[in-house]
Amino acid sequence: MEDVLFEKAPVATLTINRPKSLNALNRAVLEEIARVLRDVRHDAAIRVLIVTGAGDRAFVAGADIAAMSSMSTVEGLEFTRLGHRVMSTFEDLPIPVIAAVNGFALGGGLELALACDLIVASEKARFGQPEINLGIIPGFGGTQRLPHRIGHARARELIMTGEMFDAKTALEWGLVSCVAAPDQLLPETRKLAEKIAGKSGLALRQAKAALRAAATMEEDAGLRFEQNAFGALFGSEDQAEGMKAFLEKREPQWRHR
Repeated sequence: MEDVLFEKAPVATLTINRPKSLNALNRAVLEEIARVLRDVRHDAAIRVLIVTGAGDRAFVAGADIAAMSSMSTVEGLEFTRLGHRVMSTFEDLPIPVIAAVNGFALGGGLELALACDLIVASEKARFGQPEINLGIIPGFGGTQRLPHRIGHARARELIMTGEMFDAKTALEWGLVSCVAAPDQLLPETRKLAEKIAGKSGLALRQAKAALRAAATMEEDAGLRFEQNAFGALFGSEDQAEGMKAFLEKREPQWRHR
């Protein structure tokens, strides 16, 4: 792989590696990401995945406009379907995924960040869905995920105007978890990832599944899902260890990493 770098570790890192093109997403990049995610899904040694972009200018500045400009209707439909499959795969990974946004996260870049569980932003980060300025609309899930993150009114305005917003605004709106100085972005993201990786893997998987249900199910169905996920953890070694450690005032030694 050339356009996607992958560092395998308990806290793994996937880097979009097209800095000269501001890490723009084309078919080849999306297919490379999909191959990495297939391996990540089946690797029990990976506890958390960090996603970022190469260089200091962009996380992902969007889909590759040069590639899209010559697409037919059929090709455009195939491209959006590929993008949707990749973004859904990020959401469906059983482990937490954190986006480290180091610059522009526009169009498909914001949609990629939205498919991650948490977002940490550099002070230099800029977000937006500017597709309307190209005569198209978000095609990798932005019209659906952005309203869930920042509310329907703000999402409608951003998608219909194509305007960008900065990291401070993203923090105020609850889109990002924290904002870091540019040189501290990856260390701060890794610190958060390692904190999460130190929890029970079994409980993390159930937590992510229940949170996913909140975005995809009606409330009554989501509440039933939570009940089943909560109950399923009882009787596990981690539940017994976690509660025993709390009562004994010590750190738990999780069995499921």
